[in-house]
Amino acid sequence: MRLRQRAPSSSHFAPSFKVALVATLIVIVVYAGAVVVLDILVAHRLVAQVDRQLNSRLAAARRRSPALATEEPDSPGGSIQYGLGIYGEPIYVWEVRPQSLVAQANDASPPLPSLTWPRAGAGSVTRSLSGTDYRLLSVRYRGGLLVAGESLTELTHVESVLTNSELVAAPVLLLAIFLASLLIGLRSAKPIELAHRRQLEFTADASHELRTPLSVIEAELSLAQSFEGDPEPAVIDRIARESERLKRIVEDMLWLARFDAAPPPPASGAIDVARIAEECAERFRALASARSLNLRLERIGKAPAAITAPAEWIDRLAAVLVDNACKYANEGGSVRIEVGRIGPRIVLAVEDSGPGIPLAERERLFDRFRRGTNQAGGHGLGLAIADSVVRTTGGRWRVDASTRFGGLRIEVSWPGYQASAERRRSVSS
Repeated sequence: MRLRQRAPSSSHFAPSFKVALVATLIVIVVYAGAVVVLDILVAHRLVAQVDRQLNSRLAAARRRSPALATEEPDSPGGSIQYGLGIYGEPIYVWEVRPQSLVAQANDASPPLPSLTWPRAGAGSVTRSLSGTDYRLLSVRYRGGLLVAGESLTELTHVESVLTNSELVAAPVLLLAIFLASLLIGLRSAKPIELAHRRQLEFTADASHELRTPLSVIEAELSLAQSFEGDPEPAVIDRIARESERLKRIVEDMLWLARFDAAPPPPASGAIDVARIAEECAERFRALASARSLNLRLERIGKAPAAITAPAEWIDRLAAVLVDNACKYANEGGSVRIEVGRIGPRIVLAVEDSGPGIPLAERERLFDRFRRGTNQAGGHGLGLAIADSVVRTTGGRWRVDASTRFGGLRIEVSWPGYQASAERRRSVSS
């Protein structure tokens, strides 16, 4: 049994780690930019809400009595508390009278220092009053100014909570992004790694299979050259057999290479699998007779066994299955071919009285250059070709132990031609 156990390769971890790291760095940049933009927009929106509240308070203050805190004409002005803002902070309104640079504050309001608000203009600014940031909004009033202000303490607290939440969420988000990217990278790299490993295996196996007949040919030629006269006919026969084997290996390798590169589309017409199986059985009767094998063909039911597939593909598939069964069946054993319709599916099955294959080893049954045993000869490409045909024609494999002969039963099934036609009509409609 030529089965090689290989330890799982971890060579795809390094590139996956790098991809995850790069993806995380990109997310860091995007996240930082998004956070900055979000903080700016939130701060702008919150300040705009404060400005609207101050503007509403100023409109109400202008409808009050001319003096806010005093009726003396030469008083520089005063201030009043004018309700609460949207963040629960008190709103103060100061009156800066003409010919005055300051507004006299009452006991409850912070002072409005000199030149904090230019006498010549009006608008909204953020200033520090008594160590606290205030948003100040002014309008012209009776030759002076009305100034409304609200503390930004709660607004600053809201922004601080938002910033802290972003800082706390950042490592969790980045860790999740990194692990998700790493997991996706590992899962994505696994088929690539598997394909790469299979390519290396195929190259190594192909080199081994090709080297064997070439070595035999080289040895036989050296032996033939050692004779003074004409080489023995047996030497020529061995060289011819190895040359034929080498030719078959190369042809099968080329067929698989072309099929993998661009498999031709399946035929659109129906073919009779039963007729192909009958012709295949007739071709192998001579081989079965030479090994004293009982080769039988059994038809399942009388319903047509028509499928949609190229006839030459199914013929090659049947030949591979029957050839393997004849090779692995014991001398004087039995090989049975079953073909027909079971329910909606068309079945082609071949079973033999050979040694069979253990359940744990059937996973690699269709690997290229894999042989169940060395005694049957061959080069291990037949079932790989058969697997390509089955997968391309929409078939399904089923490999079991033969209940009748004790060997192996390999079964292929396809949807019937009628079911295929109905499915194509439903897709087109």
